[in-house]
Amino acid sequence: MGFFPSFCSFYLRSTPGIPGAMTSKASGLEMQNTELREMDQEASPDQKAGTTLGTVLDDHDMQRMGKAQELKRNLRPLAALSFASVLQATWEFILISNYEGLYNGGLPGLFYSYIWTFVGFGFIIASISEMASMAPTSGGQYHWVSEWSSPRYQKFLSYITGWMSVLAWQAGAASGSFLTGTIIQGLISVRDPDYEPQNWQGTLLVFAMVLVIYIFNVYASDIMPILNNLLMILHVLSWAVILIVLWAMAPHRSAKAVFLTEWRNGGGWSTMGLSVMIGQISAIYGSLSSDAAAHMSEEVKDAARNVPTAIAWGYFSNGVMAIVLIVTYLFATPSVEDSLNDPTGFPFLYVFKQATSVAGVNGLTAIILLPVIFSNIFFNASTSRQTFAFARDNGLPFAKWISKVDSRRQIPVNAIALSCIISCALSLINIGSETAFNAIISLNVAALMYTYIISMACVIYRKIWHPETLPPRRWDMGRWGLAVNITGLLYSCFALFWALWPGDREVTRENFNWSVVIFTGVLIISIGMYFVKGRKEYIGPSAIVQRD
Repeated sequence: MGFFPSFCSFYLRSTPGIPGAMTSKASGLEMQNTELREMDQEASPDQKAGTTLGTVLDDHDMQRMGKAQELKRNLRPLAALSFASVLQATWEFILISNYEGLYNGGLPGLFYSYIWTFVGFGFIIASISEMASMAPTSGGQYHWVSEWSSPRYQKFLSYITGWMSVLAWQAGAASGSFLTGTIIQGLISVRDPDYEPQNWQGTLLVFAMVLVIYIFNVYASDIMPILNNLLMILHVLSWAVILIVLWAMAPHRSAKAVFLTEWRNGGGWSTMGLSVMIGQISAIYGSLSSDAAAHMSEEVKDAARNVPTAIAWGYFSNGVMAIVLIVTYLFATPSVEDSLNDPTGFPFLYVFKQATSVAGVNGLTAIILLPVIFSNIFFNASTSRQTFAFARDNGLPFAKWISKVDSRRQIPVNAIALSCIISCALSLINIGSETAFNAIISLNVAALMYTYIISMACVIYRKIWHPETLPPRRWDMGRWGLAVNITGLLYSCFALFWALWPGDREVTRENFNWSVVIFTGVLIISIGMYFVKGRKEYIGPSAIVQRD
């Protein structure tokens, strides 16, 4: 954990400080960093204050990557940090989606699995922050893979990573809206015990959520920076209210039960350790999408500095809040068995019912749903930008339509609409089979971890064998950089492996983790599409990057 001091200080260095092969060729990068600082100092007051085109350094980055500035840069540092924090909503999603962690792991299992997940994802986030500083683009992982992989494989690897990234973000967008809809159904069950939730009703609630998402992202895009900061306040205040109510009004377990004795092996696995490994999916799910601000890079002023800062500080602050919330929640859970068997299907609603009245449950859940709903709105924004960027590089069918930017609003309206349509289409699957729908949304974990693995592997390759070809970075981890990248890569492989396991040892059609089948199927289809279509039409960002 020695990298955390440099990880949290966000200092600016002139020398990247990569050990080994990097030191012998650092002088060129030092000169590039010096030039960037001089450009920053020479920027006009209007450029530093920021226009829709951003700063002179933003213009430099876009020219180097061969991209035209089409989107408005209206996110300042605080708004970018607020965007990242509210979208991650780590404590909210850990609270509302911890069933698997309690089922396989119990009280101690959920706590300890989140602790190591928080540390493991910290290495990933540090690596992503560094890559976002070198190449601040809405494309994110597929662009980084194209620019830093071996030239021989960049086209193929970038194309597959782009498809898996689109899959991950689109599945994640659908999962957020679905969670919101099912929680509302759970609240109805609290008020009316005779109510039996129907899948089609949940799908209609998803449609309503998607409509709200579209309206905000298209028609309220100009006020989003101000709204980001207000929602950040709501995000923190809601957390404080939940903590106060649970500590003041809920029955409390002993520390021994929470941290030592109340383990649970609900899946019937051979050892408790194996059960906890499988149950860590709850902690992983709550930590996902921490890289969302990277896909908003072309709308953030001074992106090479402010995007990495927003990603890292957003993740760290959310993680600390989540740890405090998890401890409070576990102490306030009278019975793991009863919480898992609650008619609503959500253990946190059971905990609320033990602490307050029906009105109190509704009130507490409402202040959770509000930040979650806006997290879904921001998630769609990030999803649409990633989809827009890949289409801009001709990686998707109907690329010209998807990558079209509304000239008046300066946002990718068609990509926003497409993301909303996909969320609605995926939610229709829930009518026929909730198991199939859950398998699709769980792809968010597997597909996103895959993109992390490939992008980090490529930057490690560059640092070891061709460090002089890496662009300068204004967010730097110094001498810890390569070690952090390697550790992040190893943790990503670890998380991907466990994310594909079923929850029960006795596997049936209902409890099988179909995400492994769908993930493999989509990977095969994307490879097939590359040889049929992508090999001829897709070039990859590296072909137009200026290598000064």
